[in-house]
Amino acid sequence: MRSIGEMARDSGLGVSALRFYDRAGVLVPAWVDPVSGYRWYAPEQLDEARLLARLRRAGMPLADIRLVLAGWSSAETDLVRGLLQAHLRRLELGLSDARREFSTLRATLDHRENAMAVSSTATATATATATATAVRLSVPAPELAAALDAVRFAVGTDPDLPMLGGVLFDVEGDALRLVATDRYRMAVARTSAAGHDGPRVQAIVPAPLTDAMRALLSGDEAVGFIVDGARVTLDAGDRQAAGQYLAYDFPDYRRLVHLPSGRRALIDVPAFRRALETGPVRASAVREDEQRGGEMRGGEMRGGDVRGGDVREQEGASHGLSVLRVIADGTVTVCEDGDDGPNNVAVNRDYLLDALTAGGRDRLVLEIGAPTAPLAIRRTDDETAFSLLMPVRLDD
Repeated sequence: MRSIGEMARDSGLGVSALRFYDRAGVLVPAWVDPVSGYRWYAPEQLDEARLLARLRRAGMPLADIRLVLAGWSSAETDLVRGLLQAHLRRLELGLSDARREFSTLRATLDHRENAMAVSSTATATATATATATAVRLSVPAPELAAALDAVRFAVGTDPDLPMLGGVLFDVEGDALRLVATDRYRMAVARTSAAGHDGPRVQAIVPAPLTDAMRALLSGDEAVGFIVDGARVTLDAGDRQAAGQYLAYDFPDYRRLVHLPSGRRALIDVPAFRRALETGPVRASAVREDEQRGGEMRGGEMRGGDVRGGDVREQEGASHGLSVLRVIADGTVTVCEDGDDGPNNVAVNRDYLLDALTAGGRDRLVLEIGAPTAPLAIRRTDDETAFSLLMPVRLDD
């Protein structure tokens, strides 16, 4: 007999997936300990589990998988072949439909680009006019340093998404907002600014230049932030950090920060950090083709799910998950493995720890909505500085 952990290791299905398939009646353990509830699997069930893993990777619905497993065990090869062939036809038809939709989307995009090209000269002229004379801001150095510290952790590193490889400096009126996102998390901070009363100006400062600017912010005096043509400069008196900003459009972050109200909990950051660092972590192996991660796409933040385990891959690396729940008295608890519930929310533990550090306070507000909605980490004294983290759905 194999324990559920051994079955997970040998079959490629995670522990949580095996529990789900048990509840769904797809792969039921040969024996369940009546006292502990622990699941045990017969040796012959290993082949079924491996078959199940392959079928799920191929995207076969559970209803068909049940029939395939039944036919497999009873050697009904005609049934199995028929189901496999029918699913393959569905995949081929789906791919054909997807190709048509993408062809239409490309044609639509080409049309939009052609239409935009008509006004590109006017747009370029307006942009050049806006930056023909340098935009110079006066920003308190401590405020700018705190804002950079609050967002730097969320800068993206994906070479295919260069527009996320820096911090957005968004100047509007007397406010300077700093924003960073890597699709799986986003951080926003605000600082006061003076010296600009013109149109809104945005510049994506690449991460290395951002770090060079942060190194100059050691004093209490105001510093100058300058946008001049394609260059940005931080002027800290006798020292400067300057370079070209990234010539890309940053996602419209304002569409992403209006979240449905969730359960808010005031957390003691040092105690909560200890609970996360010493508490249970979902750490079953997940292969890249068995998961869909949540991310920011198309102007919205979307949750993701994990198939076959509780580690998600983000930016090519695996990360452990902490499962959280807001209990009746308004406090947040880190759930034990197997402590499942409809209101539990799983989140990348390393990302959550980074967000707590970036919050820069001993007390923060943790806002948890639906299991698929982003988690918000806010300051108690300044809700204009906050982080959003994408959750991970643990159900199959």
